Amino acid sequence: MNPQKRREIFERFRAANPQPKTELAYRTPFELLVAVVLSAQATDKSVNLATAKLFPVAHTPAKMVELGEERLTEYIKTIGLFRTKAKNVIQLSRLLLQNFDGEIPQTREELENLPGVGRKTANVVLNTVFGEPTMAVDTHIFRVANRTGLGPGKDPLEVEHKLLKFTPPEFLKDAHHWLILHGRYTCVARTPKCPECSIRDLCDYRNKTRPKSPV
Repeated sequence: MNPQKRREIFERFRAANPQPKTELAYRTPFELLVAVVLSAQATDKSVNLATAKLFPVAHTPAKMVELGEERLTEYIKTIGLFRTKAKNVIQLSRLLLQNFDGEIPQTREELENLPGVGRKTANVVLNTVFGEPTMAVDTHIFRVANRTGLGPGKDPLEVEHKLLKFTPPEFLKDAHHWLILHGRYTCVARTPKCPECSIRDLCDYRNKTRPKSPV
């Protein structure tokens, strides 16, 4: 994809949504970290329903440790992999208290050393909390990057590197939010909504869906 087309895509995203944000509900960096850990293989909606009851009770590492794994499980049992996630959240809360005075670390290495925190989660926190121009490649971004031609790659890491390399710097901070939302609501997995897509004329996807014929 040529640079002019790539820039036009992001300009359209920005025009439609100048200040994109995560759809996970949170008020503090700790709540965001917990929400992202809980969101693995789960929808943001299901996480928000659970954390709406959890965070008023445990919104700090100390409160989370006090709550304990068994009681935490009751709050998040509607989310997939809830037992493993409960264990990870309690462990990471302890480590935050022990090693960071309850604060969220600001480096990828430190974040990825926390239980349940992989590269994608670390990238979300670094971007959303600390404003770093990272690219958190989930299934939506992976699909959109490959379909559109913005950053084709065979695995998430390759897509991440290409998007970071080729996305114009002025769009990098917000790019992963735009791409996630585009994949979630327009460039969906089974039948992409190409007829209503704002970048359909710029997209390299060959198998675009056509408008439905009038009856």
